[in-house]
Amino acid sequence: MLVVKELKTLYSEEEIQKKVRELGARITADYKGEDLLCVCVLNGAVLFFTDLIRRIDNMGVSIDFLRASSYGEGTSSSTVVKILKDVDADVKGKNVLFIEDVIDSGLTMKRVMEMFRDRGAKSVKLCACIDKRERRIADVKIDYAGFVLEKGFIVGYGLDLAEKYRNLPAIYEAVIEEK
Repeated sequence: MLVVKELKTLYSEEEIQKKVRELGARITADYKGEDLLCVCVLNGAVLFFTDLIRRIDNMGVSIDFLRASSYGEGTSSSTVVKILKDVDADVKGKNVLFIEDVIDSGLTMKRVMEMFRDRGAKSVKLCACIDKRERRIADVKIDYAGFVLEKGFIVGYGLDLAEKYRNLPAIYEAVIEEK
C-alpha cells in the first residue's frame, strides 16, 4: 500500500487561481461568438473545471461529464483506456473542450479525443491544469496548459493517490512510500 510521507507545496491556491483566470481569458478569446461544450474529465478535474468554466466569458458554454481511466488505484498507467461514463450530449458539429486535471502518459486523452473527432465534433481541444511530461508516451496536444511539470508525484486540487487528497486546496508534491 502506498502512503504519503510528506507534502511539499508546489502551486499555491493563489497561483492556481491566477492561472485559471489566464486560461479562462485565452479560451474566451479563442471561442468568441461560438458555442462551446466544456467536458469535465472526472473525477480529478472537477475542482479545476468548476473554477475554469466560471472564468470563460461566453454565453454559449454548455457542460457535460466524461469519466475515463487508465490508472485504477495505482500510480502508473495500465495502458488500457476505459470509458466509465460517457457524455450525454451529441457532439456532432460542436466545439468540444476537454478539461482535465493532469496529462501524464497522454494515453487516455489521446484515445478520448480521437473518439470525439470520429463522432463528428467540429473541433476538439484539450485544457489541462498540469502538463506532466515525465511519463508521456502518447503524442497528445494540450491546447491550454496551466502548469508544466517535468517530474514528480502530485496531489491536491482534484489530484489523488488512490482517491485521497483531492480536497486539498493547493497542489503538492507528495513523497510516497510503500507500507
